[in-house]
Amino acid sequence: MTVTPAAPPKPHARRSWRLGDYLIYLVFVGICLIFALATPNFFTAQNLLTVLKQTSFIAIVAVGMTFVIITAGIDLSVGGVVALAGVLATMALMQWHLPLPLAALVGIATGLAVGAFNGVAITRFNLPPFIATLAMWFIAGRDGGLAFLLTGGQPIWNLPDRFTAMGTGGFRLLSWRDAAGNLINLELPYVVLVMLAVVVAGHVVLSRTAFGRHVLAVGANAEASRLSGINVRRVTFAVYALCGTLTGLSSLLLSARLGSGDPKSGMGMELDAIAAVVVGGTSLMGGKGTILGTLVGALIMGVINNGLVILQVSPYWQPVFKGAVIMLAVLIDQVTKKH
Repeated sequence: MTVTPAAPPKPHARRSWRLGDYLIYLVFVGICLIFALATPNFFTAQNLLTVLKQTSFIAIVAVGMTFVIITAGIDLSVGGVVALAGVLATMALMQWHLPLPLAALVGIATGLAVGAFNGVAITRFNLPPFIATLAMWFIAGRDGGLAFLLTGGQPIWNLPDRFTAMGTGGFRLLSWRDAAGNLINLELPYVVLVMLAVVVAGHVVLSRTAFGRHVLAVGANAEASRLSGINVRRVTFAVYALCGTLTGLSSLLLSARLGSGDPKSGMGMELDAIAAVVVGGTSLMGGKGTILGTLVGALIMGVINNGLVILQVSPYWQPVFKGAVIMLAVLIDQVTKKH
């Protein structure tokens, strides 16, 4: 008997409206309103830009993680990749004396190389994604690894201003003087612009291209996708390479913001990125997710961090609130999936 797998749904197909599809956006608005009512300092232009800036590094990584998780995979290596890519980019600039564009390319290429290695381990050697990327997490820079070996555990300092400007600079939007006569400049940070560009590009690729439809199809049913003629191995390899590349980009911007190539940077970023993706509505079982949802998920985590700091909540309580939000998001995903 010939098996004819169902074709993946077209991205423009009409479907019935469901509350679950928009619940994450309502939750985001609700959290913002709660903090706005709790403290007058939350809804200021400076603070909102601060939230965007702090969220940008995670959001860039989370875009790549969305593609991975939609295929029912996982990438635990991104924290180590952030450390390794940042170290190599700053070494290329300060010790190898490469021009800034080439040094930046070294950082991004490092992420691509690690992501490609993960993809090969998973697609060619059939290693489970959890094991393959967990191993790479240790190799790249988890409390040791290559990032620490290359630097002796010490950050690379004294980076030139033209490098740090990528992480600290921005376009001036407004200028005014406060009551004391101090000049205040409101800038749109470069990292926010890069993040928005990555989000827009990721959204277009996932929702408007054949590759995006293949990613969704592989996550929904890999065997049916293979029978449909989709090269499952190639798609899987590509999403890990993409995640690594975006992680390298985020690492470059983070090093510029910190003003150093720190082998200890990026710790915990893999969990923050996964949390943003899951909170944003992407299913850990694969086959479902959006880039816009991931952006909102990252913003929710960023708003919670920022709001709790403004309210001077104990740092010991902050992970409790974040964990509760993640658990609630997964619970909502399971409940809405059944209806």
